Amino acid sequence: MLRLSRTSRIILIALVTFVLIFMYVPLLVLILNSFNQSNISSWPIATFSFKWWEFAATYQPIRTALLNSIIVATGSTIIAAILGTLVAFALKGYDFFGKGTVNLLVVLPIALPGVVTGVAFSNTYNSFLSPAGFNIGYFGMIVAHATFCIVMVFNNVFARLKRMNPSLQEASADLGAGLWQTFRLVTFPQFRTAFVAGALLAFALSFDEVVVTIFTAPPGVDTLPLWILKEMSRPNNASVVNVVATVVILISLIPVFISQRLTRAQDEGK
Repeated sequence: MLRLSRTSRIILIALVTFVLIFMYVPLLVLILNSFNQSNISSWPIATFSFKWWEFAATYQPIRTALLNSIIVATGSTIIAAILGTLVAFALKGYDFFGKGTVNLLVVLPIALPGVVTGVAFSNTYNSFLSPAGFNIGYFGMIVAHATFCIVMVFNNVFARLKRMNPSLQEASADLGAGLWQTFRLVTFPQFRTAFVAGALLAFALSFDEVVVTIFTAPPGVDTLPLWILKEMSRPNNASVVNVVATVVILISLIPVFISQRLTRAQDEGK
């Protein structure tokens, strides 16, 4: 185990503290400003109020954008969970030509800049599918989100499958269990926490995605991050934007927190 000198520990702690402050103080300021009675963000805050929270709760465009975000995130998570799990099983259980390429293609969308993915889908929808008579619309946005969410489920499930004992499935088959029964009673319980953790991360990733959404959202359809981006050009709505941004932070934080707890419980239970 690496042992650091007292001076090195102090420097390391100071550096970590600086990085954490640099990362999270702006978020704290944003959250506090969501309770600012003024129309614009300011510091220090003169008067705290729930005025803009009450306004946001009844403002229909925000409620519609929230519903759109939940629908898109849920749809993309379902697609990512199914495809990510299937690819993980295929790459874990079979050897075939191009296996490494398939692995790369699954991971690639999360590595590509969002603007590249967005432009690619926009061109595909507008230049090829729409002229051919296929109006992708809302579903196209879900598919675009699913492409970079798949890797979240794939990485978690694939890592878990590599640690699983294959003799358990073989024993189940020897005892007369069918393929589905073995999967339901033996295989799935072993990677269930990894599957759920990956799905939660996929939901969080899709929920706060904005770059790909800009290029794939149908006309008149806003998600919460897209609504925030549009409202940023209106300084008088800064306090409402702070409220919506706080909601996005909280909704994104919950699945990430649960995912980490599931992963930690799985590692401790090994």
